[in-house]
Amino acid sequence: MRGIFENGGTVAFICHAGWVPISAGIVEDRKVTSFFAIKDDLINAGAEWIDAEVVQDGNLISSRTPVDLSAFCRTIITDLKDR
Repeated sequence: MRGIFENGGTVAFICHAGWVPISAGIVEDRKVTSFFAIKDDLINAGAEWIDAEVVQDGNLISSRTPVDLSAFCRTIITDLKDR
């Protein structure tokens, strides 16, 4: 994941999947969202956590829960089309 991110590829996560980019070390100084239960983990990893259905910061796209899937998928598709 880190290699894809560093090479400008789209990286997207939803819900509790924010733990993966935390482990990859790619959330520091980035704006993200997630399921509220991992908010502190993302903040402790250096991210700025925002309560929104989708947050895009460059090539990093995040979303809160499956309720937000429509907006999440639209954002990913738009990002991929624009790259």
